[in-house]
Amino acid sequence: MAEVKDQPPKKSGWVSLAVDYGPIILFFIVYKYFSPPTRNNMVMEIAAVIKGTVAFMAGAVIAFGVSLVKYRHVSPMLWLSTALIMFFGGLTIWTQDPRWISHKPTVVYAFFALMLIGGWLRGKALLKVLLGAAFEGLDDDGWLKLSRNWGFFFIALALTNEVFANRDWFSFDDWLKAKLWLFMPLSFLFTFAHMPMLMRHGLAGPAEVEAETTTPHE
Repeated sequence: MAEVKDQPPKKSGWVSLAVDYGPIILFFIVYKYFSPPTRNNMVMEIAAVIKGTVAFMAGAVIAFGVSLVKYRHVSPMLWLSTALIMFFGGLTIWTQDPRWISHKPTVVYAFFALMLIGGWLRGKALLKVLLGAAFEGLDDDGWLKLSRNWGFFFIALALTNEVFANRDWFSFDDWLKAKLWLFMPLSFLFTFAHMPMLMRHGLAGPAEVEAETTTPHE
């Protein structure tokens, strides 16, 4: 009898979304709970950011553990994003400066933009390496187009994040709201907008939206 290989558990869309967006939502909840009613109290404001950052880091570790235990696999996106959350979160706590955590997404977006566009220019679809079996049946040309489009989208996200992270124009609260109510919806819309193209390039039926097919958690 042929040996049946141990297959990794099938991913759940809801669990994947919780792994991807759980940490930033936890950050938002904790920050809002501890933030002062007015923005004039800078001491309380910074304290709320620090507490939110601690929750963010804890949520990222939990998300990493859930992915490792449930799926026996951690995507390259999740590895990098978790490492950067630990690094910039640590700097935020150490320096008591919220700007560090605000600029972290820019580094993530810029890194993936350079990697994906660089791969596309060399004819390599590096997004396929990052997402693996997220789009079953997608041909090489489809992966290449998807890598190119996500590369340029990440550039747009990086530039937009820097605009909202600029404290001369927006408050920390404005930046955090943009993360939830602008960046997340845009990422979902961008993902779903590609479905017709992906279907033309061999995507095997309607794909379940995975956390890995949106953005690295922020």
